[in-house]
Amino acid sequence: MPRVNEKIRVREVRLIDHEGKQLGVKPIDEAMGLARSVGMDLVEVSPSATPPVCKVMDFGKYKYELNKKSKENKKKQRTVVTKEIKLRPKIDDHDFDTKAKHAKTFLEEGHRVKAIVMFKGREVVYQDFGKKLLERLALAITECCTVEKSCISEGRNLVSIYAPKAGVVPKPEAKKADGAEGAAENEPEAAPAETVETK
Repeated sequence: MPRVNEKIRVREVRLIDHEGKQLGVKPIDEAMGLARSVGMDLVEVSPSATPPVCKVMDFGKYKYELNKKSKENKKKQRTVVTKEIKLRPKIDDHDFDTKAKHAKTFLEEGHRVKAIVMFKGREVVYQDFGKKLLERLALAITECCTVEKSCISEGRNLVSIYAPKAGVVPKPEAKKADGAEGAAENEPEAAPAETVETK
């Protein structure tokens, strides 16, 4: 928050009056006197300048506008979310179609999708089948996604990550589809990802 009135402790400032006119370099007392004469505040708007730039304004209104702008900027910021889709090597066609539908819905809402093929016990020998399963999923959702990572190993699992295709306008997030449950972790542009699992 900028320094205001008596908190501005310099000998002189570059002054801008309440109408936006540049008045040049003025002693701090003269600048304060001008602000008082019009019933406003002296606000330091550029403290790093030499001398600091101060403007005569209604500081209460200025704070209100700053807060309003900050709230609007927060609303415009989208949270990037990664949704998890878990698959098994022996998944049947109906379950696969349901998982693909969930993935497509998430992508259309503007989220990323992390598809995981989980292997248990001796199933780990079916890695090639898992890769084909992820390729099949990518083909099923290809119209709304781009592949960020394809068939990478994470422990005993195989993972692919899909992102919404560029230019696709996110649809409003709908109520969770049947079978789409879980917790989430947020990923702003440079923060941890939000994960929602489907069981």
